[in-house]
Amino acid sequence: MLNDERWLNKRLDKMKEAGLTRHLRKINNQSVFSSNDYLGLAKDTRLISAAKRTLDDWGVGSSGSRLTTGNCEWHEKLERRIAEFKQTEAALLFSSGYLANIGVLSSLPEKGDVLISDQLNHASIIDGCRLSKADTVIYKHVDLDNLEEKLKETASYKRRFIVTDGVFSMDGHIAPLDKIMALAKSYHACVIVGDAHGTGVLGENGRGTSEYFGVMPDVVIGTLSKAIGSEGGFVAGSKTLIDFLVNHARTFIFQTAIPPANCAASYTALGIIEQSKEKRQQLRSHVLQIKKELKEMGFSVKGADTPIIPVIVGNTQKTAIFAEKLQEKGIFAPAIRPPTVAIGESRIRLTVTTEHCTNEINYLLETFNLVGKELNMIK
Repeated sequence: MLNDERWLNKRLDKMKEAGLTRHLRKINNQSVFSSNDYLGLAKDTRLISAAKRTLDDWGVGSSGSRLTTGNCEWHEKLERRIAEFKQTEAALLFSSGYLANIGVLSSLPEKGDVLISDQLNHASIIDGCRLSKADTVIYKHVDLDNLEEKLKETASYKRRFIVTDGVFSMDGHIAPLDKIMALAKSYHACVIVGDAHGTGVLGENGRGTSEYFGVMPDVVIGTLSKAIGSEGGFVAGSKTLIDFLVNHARTFIFQTAIPPANCAASYTALGIIEQSKEKRQQLRSHVLQIKKELKEMGFSVKGADTPIIPVIVGNTQKTAIFAEKLQEKGIFAPAIRPPTVAIGESRIRLTVTTEHCTNEINYLLETFNLVGKELNMIK
């Protein structure tokens, strides 16, 4: 125990007064509308069977980092499969998408370089930029004119890296990668894309935001823990890039490798995703229905053609109350508040998956209508 914890309690009290405290909640029998398991693969029997078989062969842990005792045939097999899936020369596994973002951004740019980062990039990108030896410049969210201004302003830097999420996790927007890539080419900049929420969901074959726009960024970073339904992260790109990261990315070098069973599950999932066009169509149908009906009710709804559907409430306390009332009625969709989003932008962040049935979606909409009227948000 710390000698004097009053300073911690004071900081917690300030958060309580602002309505910003967070609590762990158990998911029991509620209808979950906040999961990132977009294609329902986390409980797919094919992934479970693949993981079980590998558990019997390799055990529950990997025993060490990849550069010591933690490398096995499953890690290399999955990396080849990811590279094939993402259509790059090579790929490298990390223990999470968060660590992949930090590993790339803290090692690839050098002093004298600049990272030009979207205003609403994920916390892992922000943290990676902070750990980088390069300078960081922020451009307005998906504002291409502002991005071009920043590219002009940073002409004196040795190298420029445009960094963006493919799909923004709190707003559901899709980065206009085709236009970003065109700007990058004009100004001789590199493009790094964090495609955690695009992989498996966007593109004809589910390959992500790059396939959706028909472009190939210099670096693609992803996760195995969302649509792929497993755990871990990856970087896909040129063989030279991957060789560089093996030798420089501290979050790869000093981190225990993901278990082989996770690799087997992820490998199986990638094959399913490529054959899941109907699932993605079903997912899109769910998204369109929910967004259309919520807007017709009078709610402020953000998001693009993705399963992330933010319903803006605004007031922090009111957002927390909204989430509590949803939970009382059997729907788990937590409040998202500052600092995760900007002040005045508190929201209920809905996500829809292929596992949601018509009855669940109808109940969600009925409940939103009821709670919205109760809180005087809609008429």
